[in-house]
Amino acid sequence: MLTVGVTGGVASGKTTVCRVFVEEGAHLIDADRIARELVEPRRPAWRELIRTFGKEILQKDGTIDRKKLGDIAFSKSRQRRLLNEILHPRIEKEMGKKARQIKRKDPHTIIIFDVPLLMETGFHQEVDKVVVVTSKKTQQIERLKKRAGMSKEETRRIIVSQMAMEKKVKMADFIIRNEGSIVQTRRRAREVFQELKRITLQKKLCRN
Repeated sequence: MLTVGVTGGVASGKTTVCRVFVEEGAHLIDADRIARELVEPRRPAWRELIRTFGKEILQKDGTIDRKKLGDIAFSKSRQRRLLNEILHPRIEKEMGKKARQIKRKDPHTIIIFDVPLLMETGFHQEVDKVVVVTSKKTQQIERLKKRAGMSKEETRRIIVSQMAMEKKVKMADFIIRNEGSIVQTRRRAREVFQELKRITLQKKLCRN
């Protein structure tokens, strides 16, 4: 089994890259999807978020208002740290559980962890290889504005709050630059995946 962490800046194109990896045969574990499941009403993380940030983060149906929570978290570094302390240990535990389940069924597979804060949480040290997806800041801002209806100031605040891309690139085993067409990005993603398959095969042969 080969474990691969995929990360990059917000709206950098990680989803596109992960989609290609899945098309090529990998298993995907999505940290954001796990986070959404963990904060469903009445679950422990949901209760802790309310205790920490107040009932104003709730919508009328009792679900977490992700935009309100995000506004609070990105307004101050202390608030962001509190949010991460609540969610990330739970996310990592669930990702580990899912990975073990996949390994039992398919011991020689490639598992992709789509983790926006891969380096910030230290999870990059838990995977075999790291793929960083980069994009120009202007492209990130435009994608966020279209996707989430954010203002230019809101998008800049989110981008600035994350680890500098230069630092992430230095820790990467593979870099996919999502600065051209979708066709170019998908082609590069397939090239990277072929290399990951080669590494997986080498690991398998070394153990036999």
